[in-house]
Amino acid sequence: MNEHSSPAAPYNLCYEYLKFITNANVVVTPSLDLELVGRLEAQLDALIGECKKKSEDDEQRIKALMASLDKINEGKVVMRKRSKSHHSRHISWIASSPMALPLRFHSSPPVLARPVRFQRSRTVRPSKVVLVRAKGASGEAAVVWFKNDLRIDDHPGLIQAVEKHESVIPLYVFDPYILSDYSERMLELLLFALQDLKSALISQGSDLVLRLGACEDTLLKLVNEVKASHVFTEEEVEYNLLKVISTVESSLSNLNFARGKPEVAFWKAPLYDYKSLDELPTSYNNFLGKKLSKLTPVPAPTLPSLNAGLQTGSIPTIDEVKQFLIGNGSKSDCSWDSIKNVRAKNVLWSTKNTSMAPEVLRNKRNASSFFASEGSIDVRGGSDMTLGALAAYLRYLEGTGRDDWQELHDKLRRVETGNGTSFYTLFSSSLFLGTISRRRVFYEAIKYEKERNAGFISPFGYSAPTVTASVDAICSMEWYWLLALKSQTCNEGGYPIRIWRWNGHVIQYTAVGNDGPAILLVHGFGAFLQHYRDNIKEIADNGFRVWAITLLGFGKSEKPNVSYSEVMWAELLRDFIVDIINEPVHIVGNSLGGYISSIVAGVWPSLTKSLVLINTAGTVVPNYSFIPTSEEWRASFFSRLGARLLLLYLRSSAASILKSYYPTKRERVDTALVNEITRASYDPGAAMILESIFNFNLSIPLNFLLDSFGGSVLVIQGTKDPLVKSGVFLSMLREHCRHVLIKEFDAGHCVQDELPEEVNSILIEWAMENSEVNLAMKAV
Repeated sequence: MNEHSSPAAPYNLCYEYLKFITNANVVVTPSLDLELVGRLEAQLDALIGECKKKSEDDEQRIKALMASLDKINEGKVVMRKRSKSHHSRHISWIASSPMALPLRFHSSPPVLARPVRFQRSRTVRPSKVVLVRAKGASGEAAVVWFKNDLRIDDHPGLIQAVEKHESVIPLYVFDPYILSDYSERMLELLLFALQDLKSALISQGSDLVLRLGACEDTLLKLVNEVKASHVFTEEEVEYNLLKVISTVESSLSNLNFARGKPEVAFWKAPLYDYKSLDELPTSYNNFLGKKLSKLTPVPAPTLPSLNAGLQTGSIPTIDEVKQFLIGNGSKSDCSWDSIKNVRAKNVLWSTKNTSMAPEVLRNKRNASSFFASEGSIDVRGGSDMTLGALAAYLRYLEGTGRDDWQELHDKLRRVETGNGTSFYTLFSSSLFLGTISRRRVFYEAIKYEKERNAGFISPFGYSAPTVTASVDAICSMEWYWLLALKSQTCNEGGYPIRIWRWNGHVIQYTAVGNDGPAILLVHGFGAFLQHYRDNIKEIADNGFRVWAITLLGFGKSEKPNVSYSEVMWAELLRDFIVDIINEPVHIVGNSLGGYISSIVAGVWPSLTKSLVLINTAGTVVPNYSFIPTSEEWRASFFSRLGARLLLLYLRSSAASILKSYYPTKRERVDTALVNEITRASYDPGAAMILESIFNFNLSIPLNFLLDSFGGSVLVIQGTKDPLVKSGVFLSMLREHCRHVLIKEFDAGHCVQDELPEEVNSILIEWAMENSEVNLAMKAV
């Protein structure tokens, strides 16, 4: 009997194919013959089928063959169907053709060689796609859940999914809970980014699956439909997103496939190479002292084609998204939701156009422009568009003849109010949506700096101010992201720290209490939410829900390089009340926080149930006839010099300065308070906050704001405040402000922390009485 017709022949033929596959080396070349691979796999399938039909005497040999195939499957190259634009690529095998292989028959299973390997082609452009070998691809599906990571470049989650799974489903969900605090401008930028992400995925033969609804319901349905074993999603710090992720995990736990329950796999793209958060200090100086190496961005992987039967969906219009959000109760067309469209400047310094009509970006898109419209200052689009804008930004000093670059340079000059402030203004939305990663920006900036200086980086600083602005901004953002991650693992002062993103910036806050009226505590200049350390829990325990916030630029909230003003902080508080608290509140503010709270109450009175001012900043102006205009501030040499001298003084004298504010209980100025204020002074961006002091004029009369509010106001005044003549100030309040109740204490500037028990008692009684008044008025 001929060898090829013997019973052993099919097995031995399979073994030869196995040896061929496992010993072959694959390289990516301009010609990639997928038909050859298809014929090879088809013949293997046929031979396996023939093997399965053999008698029970051959059972052990069949099992050995199947085990060998399983091991090969765990190490095979991911070679998938590509889009039509890629069908011309072929594969070159560094081995003989399988049709020409001499068949050597064996009587025992072969020893498996190493898994198939390939040589990764070097990336030329950041968005270049490279072939990724599937290390132990399970044959199962994975869902990559996009949130604020709308890119395929430098996306570790996407790479992990491709390496470990045969099928990868990219997904974005229009979840009303997540999108509820997006402005119309941000929704429009989101749609631009999603359109470009979808196009990038389609170019690879994949696609972006789009769904409208709650993430937990959408993911449960999709994971069950494709039998996904993993959902890959970026690690988050924002409290609302953490709640959504927790709900998704709980929802997926109800599924149970043959290989177990689906899991949520978290990924991150850190700039610094650190092992664990526990080893990272909260002091920026100590952090820099560790001299951690920086990680480089990773190129995009090649994606498998999407299941043909899976409905992907199309990008909705902005009107469709708005109607969907309104229909699901996350946005409404009532006055409460429209409050965020009312700018403080328009109310305070203009009698006309008091509403801030959202800029309509649609129908104004210029294909060659980095911006959605002529008036927009946010870079729009996906990764390629953002990278192009970044290249133009970095090369500002070189000049250009390109219209798109010239447009960006014109906007750069317009928004550069201080050294480097233009970077945040132009790119903060792109970084928030994740169309570009922080480490990609850092990498591109350093690469350009090296190009300018023949590969050399000076220890004395960068040669281009745009490089300095980009690198400083990215390192600062990464630092506050790490602080936010660390805050999730501990309760400071016995209450949980939560994170809110305002205009893309990290803001820390806490919320304590489950029932009762809402109270918002606002700290003063240089302080943080822990300045109410002995007020938060005590007030909450008496039947209130208490929020305390650390304003942008203070404590462990982010300190971006932006223009700070009392009006900017007031708009931050407005958005916090609308987006997070979502109901009118009793606002309590100390020092500058009191003045900012007065602006909120005066400009948006519907947000405020009552107002409590503790040694507030601001002045009373008798018979005011107009409000002095607030000019746009631009940094100067003298403001920068003054800020740095003031910073040095504060660091060296923090304890003595604080004790002067606590004249009756100096022991309240403990090590924890001094250390946190000193620690924050070393944070990146701290000097920028002090520069803003030279712009403060507090020109809006306090009595004008209280008159505009028209509600109940309680003034708590420490009469030994070294910053103000309390007697004169209270006399002016009594004479020129109506509906104001004044309580005096033998204390200094920070009465709520110097005499917490006395202040708590008054606040509880005040909030209870005014809550009952509000309820009675509603009943009428």
